[in-house]
Amino acid sequence: MYRDIVDFALATPAWVHTLAEIGTDAGLFIFAALFVVCWWRERHAPPRDLAIAIAGPAAIVGAYIFSELLKLVIREDRPCRGGIPTIAACPPLDDWSFPSNHSVIAAGAAGTLMLAWRAIGWVVVPLAAVMAFSRVFVGVHYPHDVLAGFVLGITLAPLLTLLLVGAVTPVVRLARGHFYARFGGPDQVRRLTRSGG
Repeated sequence: MYRDIVDFALATPAWVHTLAEIGTDAGLFIFAALFVVCWWRERHAPPRDLAIAIAGPAAIVGAYIFSELLKLVIREDRPCRGGIPTIAACPPLDDWSFPSNHSVIAAGAAGTLMLAWRAIGWVVVPLAAVMAFSRVFVGVHYPHDVLAGFVLGITLAPLLTLLLVGAVTPVVRLARGHFYARFGGPDQVRRLTRSGG
């Protein structure tokens, strides 16, 4: 299946190659931007909701670290090592293939964003799936690498988020208490923000 996908990818026009190479990393920045929007949406929400938006990125880092440890244990060679022509350059020799970190991060971001902002699921899950597939398309991962990374990210990152929320929620309450004591309640803060004061 890997060879079929890579051969198909190589037969596509050059602009598709460029789009795939840029898109495989650019999607991570889209997820980062969505977390900023999510935080902004939740800034006046109940403390637990804001805590989920804050804990999500930390949980994704945790899932990423776990996937890196798995790579060091499993040490699967990249499929592009055998001299197979691919769109992307093959990563260095000590950069292992299983699981795909891009897939872990993308799926983890989709899963944690949905905890805080359920309505966005129809956008973030397909985006994460496209990002995961792009890693096979450009030739740097086997399909099972991205499938494992996707499953790992979409399950582990939301689970870690929910585990962190218990610790982050009291911090949010405390920070809000100090903030509102200094600047007034949420309505006063909104008025100051709108007026530029």
